[in-house]
Amino acid sequence: MLAGVDTVAVVGLSDKPHRASHEVALFLARHGYRCIGVNPALAGRTVAGLPMVASLSELSHPVDMVDIFRASDQAGAVVDEALVLADPPKVIWMQLGVIDHAAAARAEAAGVTVVMDACPKLVLASG
Repeated sequence: MLAGVDTVAVVGLSDKPHRASHEVALFLARHGYRCIGVNPALAGRTVAGLPMVASLSELSHPVDMVDIFRASDQAGAVVDEALVLADPPKVIWMQLGVIDHAAAARAEAAGVTVVMDACPKLVLASG
């Protein structure tokens, strides 16, 4: 799933080091992925050296993957925002516990690969 992925938008990236979103974004960055955080409360700042924007629509360039750290009931809106980007991502990844089958179906119908209820850090760590 991560083949061909270079740039990742981490939706819900927290500035709190103990949060999973923070840990996973830094892990991905250490493994060569360019990560951009998406969190309206932190827009315009950097978190652990990663730039932050308020929304996917504010990204300055395309991303290959959108990694969603939001509750399942909020994932659909993130997926919809990703799908209307001028250059939609190749992959939408919903983190552990994040499941939205309807949103996944919309993304897959648009040709986007979808992963639900999984963590890219665990996938990479397991080799």
